[in-house]
Amino acid sequence: MKVSVDRNAGFCWGVVRTIDIAEEEMSSGEALYSLGPIIHNPVEIDRLKAVGLETVTHDDLAGLRGKRVLIRAHGEPPATYAAARRLGITLIDATCPVVTKVQERIRKFYDNGYQIVIFGKKDHAEVIGLVGHTNGEAVVIKSVEEIDKVEQGRKTVLFSQTTMDKATFYKIADLLRKKIQEFVVGTFEESAIDFHAKDTICGQVSGRDKKLREYAAANDVMVFVAGRNSSNGKVLFDICHEANPRSYFIENPGELKSAWFAGAETVGISGATSTPQWLMERVKEAIEELAAERHH
Repeated sequence: MKVSVDRNAGFCWGVVRTIDIAEEEMSSGEALYSLGPIIHNPVEIDRLKAVGLETVTHDDLAGLRGKRVLIRAHGEPPATYAAARRLGITLIDATCPVVTKVQERIRKFYDNGYQIVIFGKKDHAEVIGLVGHTNGEAVVIKSVEEIDKVEQGRKTVLFSQTTMDKATFYKIADLLRKKIQEFVVGTFEESAIDFHAKDTICGQVSGRDKKLREYAAANDVMVFVAGRNSSNGKVLFDICHEANPRSYFIENPGELKSAWFAGAETVGISGATSTPQWLMERVKEAIEELAAERHH
């Protein structure tokens, strides 16, 4: 049985950057706290905890006066920065530059009187940060069915959480364009008043769709490795499963089942943008061990 790891899988550069920043900051030996899980992958969180990264919540900030707190790739609303200043907390800002750009664009449109619509999950950390740039006024929708939440009589701009799927984004954009006279699709560009404008979905997420489909279809069995809370992990696993019904979602190698690989000649391993390369390699080793056991 041939087992391979998808060479297009693994950390996006925004996550690599955040982890690099965290590791560099911890090298001084001074305590570092991550505001929320640094990424949606418990195995990688455990690895970083072992070298000194503590995960905290917003409720913990009051007790961290004078300490150093990392803002993860998802970003934070302005209120978090204000609270840190008030408490004398040193923020290590590791917000993904792609997310920062979306925050800036949203702020500009909000300041110009637009109704901000965000295609995303309202409880997702990135979306909470984006909504914070509109004084909490943005309308968040996660599906075509929620489009009625949008007021039709106002000039409106549509943005997206960076890890959502493009197909649904464009369906929502088309529907809003028909309903609203002054409607714009938010972009990373300055000249945003462009009806053929680009969405704000991260290219490293959306660009993986086609390659993942091809890779999944080329293997007899697919094992997709991601944290259960990974938004982009869910999207990518669904793509994987569509292309290959013998696709299985795991968080760690201990969840593998020997029966999945019956009769398989090729097994592919892929993962989310928050799945570390070393974990996929570990899953590969575990599958090869299972295959050797079956052989004996």
